[in-house]
Amino acid sequence: MPINIKLNVTLSLDESALEDALSEFDELTVNELVKQVLDKAIALDGVDCVVLEGPNTLEEYDKFSSAAGS
Repeated sequence: MPINIKLNVTLSLDESALEDALSEFDELTVNELVKQVLDKAIALDGVDCVVLEGPNTLEEYDKFSSAAGS
């Protein structure tokens, strides 16, 4: 019988860390990156991840960082 655990996790990244992490894991979204990291770390098969705040793609990150710089 599976046990469901729901987490609320906040990640803070340096400017280039997001791009580096996404390219290292060959993922296009933060959702998929987190799923891959958890799966590789503790072999989870049923990981569901949703970004609630902040950028989920590099395109969203670019918009986010340029708006913050204005």
